[in-house]
Amino acid sequence: MLVLLSACGGSPYSSSTGSGGAASSAPSAPAMPGMSTPASPPATTAPATGNTVTIQNFAFAPASLKVKAGTTVTWTNKDTDAHTVTSKQGSGGPLNSAPLTTGATYRYTFTKAGTYAYYCSIHPFMTATVVVTP
Repeated sequence: MLVLLSACGGSPYSSSTGSGGAASSAPSAPAMPGMSTPASPPATTAPATGNTVTIQNFAFAPASLKVKAGTTVTWTNKDTDAHTVTSKQGSGGPLNSAPLTTGATYRYTFTKAGTYAYYCSIHPFMTATVVVTP
């Protein structure tokens, strides 16, 4: 069996140090087909207004909702997996839905001002807040 090896002159990651300077950093590797790079976290923005939250693609949208006291907020699950709307542990919050199947809704009327942090107890990485103003 004959195996031939060949070398190219230089590497795409090599660099010249010039006149005593430090070597430049290697360029990032090109993306591989079928692979994706994680997105940068979104910039912090002001809470959205309205009274509905959509559960889709394993996320609450909007992630931060601002409402006035007395507002009823409705969450609707548009995912094929079940999700919950549950106040974060230790917050003593009032949110505690049963698992919501596709198309199911959960409603809660916020009567007191405050910030209500919540998550999906089935998928704890899913988090969001409702900011209630007087």
